[in-house]
Amino acid sequence: MLIFPAIDLVDGKAVRLLKGDYDKMTVYSENPLEIAHDFENQGAKCIHIVDLEGAKDGTTPNLQTIKTIIEGTDLFTEVGGGIRSIQTVEKYIGAGVDRVILGTSAVTDSEFLLEAVSKYKDKIAVGVDIKDGFVAVKGWTQKSEYSFMDFCEKMVSIGVKTLICTDISKDGAMQGTNHELYKILSEKFDVNITASGGVSSIEDVKRLRELDLYGAIIGKAYYTNAISLKEAIEVAK
Repeated sequence: MLIFPAIDLVDGKAVRLLKGDYDKMTVYSENPLEIAHDFENQGAKCIHIVDLEGAKDGTTPNLQTIKTIIEGTDLFTEVGGGIRSIQTVEKYIGAGVDRVILGTSAVTDSEFLLEAVSKYKDKIAVGVDIKDGFVAVKGWTQKSEYSFMDFCEKMVSIGVKTLICTDISKDGAMQGTNHELYKILSEKFDVNITASGGVSSIEDVKRLRELDLYGAIIGKAYYTNAISLKEAIEVAK
């Protein structure tokens, strides 16, 4: 299992939100590249980046910061946050992003989703953000009509190879991750599943690894030193 340490960006800074609430934001660093270097120094091979401003309004305000991270590290880089057009996908892939994550647009714009998957194949992942059993959209501010299982089934049927599944109720809460959810998903779907939300202890990492998941995202637990990234990467292997 791969560990994807996370950087969430607002105004070029590395931040974290609590349960997706923009009013509960903590700034952890003015220099995200320094954090990415620390990820590498601790053994990370991958990085998960979310442009939180982009997630709200569908633009790419932190593109330059993301480019700086790509050019300054050897990390496999996946990026999400407000990617709602093929032009934005092309902009990110042209900048060197290895995989682009579609969220709201995967729910609301089937035509765009199909075009992106057809054109870029496994360079496209879909973020499945789960709130009360349904898929949430628009920076987690609204619930869609899709149950998470129906939505995952639809994504797999159209050829999406990577699903990044977040239990919003666990995100940033430091109370452990939803192992039952990932057990259900891993048994049902034969695609790359990445766990996100509440991965806050080495025990979480061990239990997720036992489910034979593709990846796990570590966010707040890294920033608060609740988990040793180096140890998590070793355990995940």
